[in-house]
Amino acid sequence: MINTETKQITAGPGVHDAPQTGPRSHRTRWILIGVGVVILALIIWQLAGHPGFHSAPPKVDVRPVPVAATATVQKDVPIFLEGLGTVTALYTVTVKTQVDGRLDKMFFVEGQRVKKGELIALVDPRPFEAALHQSEGAVARDQANLVNARLNLKRYDELSKQNLIALQQATDQQAMVDQLAATVMIDKAQVETARLNLEYAHIISPVDGVTGIRLVDPGNIIHATDTSGIVVITQLDPIAVIFTLPQDDLPEVSEAMGKGELSVDAYDRAGGAKLGSGKVLLIDNQINQTTATMRLKAVFPNPAAALWPNQFVKARLLLTTRTNVIVVPTPAIQRGPKGTFVYVVGSDSTVSVRTVVIDSTQGDQTILTSGVKPGELVVVDGQNQIKPGSKVIVRAAEGAGAPPASQSGLGP
Repeated sequence: MINTETKQITAGPGVHDAPQTGPRSHRTRWILIGVGVVILALIIWQLAGHPGFHSAPPKVDVRPVPVAATATVQKDVPIFLEGLGTVTALYTVTVKTQVDGRLDKMFFVEGQRVKKGELIALVDPRPFEAALHQSEGAVARDQANLVNARLNLKRYDELSKQNLIALQQATDQQAMVDQLAATVMIDKAQVETARLNLEYAHIISPVDGVTGIRLVDPGNIIHATDTSGIVVITQLDPIAVIFTLPQDDLPEVSEAMGKGELSVDAYDRAGGAKLGSGKVLLIDNQINQTTATMRLKAVFPNPAAALWPNQFVKARLLLTTRTNVIVVPTPAIQRGPKGTFVYVVGSDSTVSVRTVVIDSTQGDQTILTSGVKPGELVVVDGQNQIKPGSKVIVRAAEGAGAPPASQSGLGP
């Protein structure tokens, strides 16, 4: 039986469809096993370390950010109002002759400083001297006639008392005496006029100042009706500055002027060089409706002539001084949707946002009403690289002292 079945299997039809157990089937099996191992290894590797297959967030760079910071201070701060102005001479005088005649001499050089009462020009004085002498002669003549008339009046009075002459003759003599007395008074007035004309022939400076360009040369005939004059004298010391401020500042300025004099400094047009310090003299009595500004006039000592008429300047009016206020550098102020704020550096070198209320800004410093305390460290440079909770390395801001070692990032 066994042999017969074996023969049928080995010799019957379909012998080529039986499963093969040779070398080819073993090689296929091992290839499939290898592919499965590779796929399993890839799955394990991805689950263990590939970034796309774990749910933990990426690591955040927590390196400290370098910033510049300075401490807030509590101090007295002067409050200034700034405006544009023009230098104006307190006195500008066009010197003219008050008598007609020939201009003989000039006693000044163009651009020379002259004093009030100093002789600067001379009109030919001879005609005025002659007129003075003539007037003095008339006074002497009429005074002699007056003396004689008074003597005759005295005689007539005695004769009239004795009824030796008519009373009318005595009264006529009295009238003559009165007329001669009036004539003497007129003669004396003419003497005064002649002396005044002679004085006018000597042209003097009416103010302390500086002479300008000569407007007429010696030898010319000049008249009191001439419009050009001889020379223009401008007073430079003291000198005035007229400057403008917004009309909204009027209440504060008026109140401050009611308490005392207000100081004002004048700077060059670039605002860098200080040219002088003076006092506010007055506020103009009208507001300029076109520009909504008010004009103020200040007087400045000007011994070195640093200020010159028609010079353009910047004026800084010291309105008041705020005492014991919190001050931060203006660059520390940031603005956001919720208003103004600053970045404050904590003792652990971590920054936080602090909302602040601004009182006023004076150049590179800002006065705060609330928000920070004296001595707190605020960031003044590098704000665009930080956010609340950022770690920082603090370096001192330019012009400020070094920050505390605990907040500098350089300490142990």
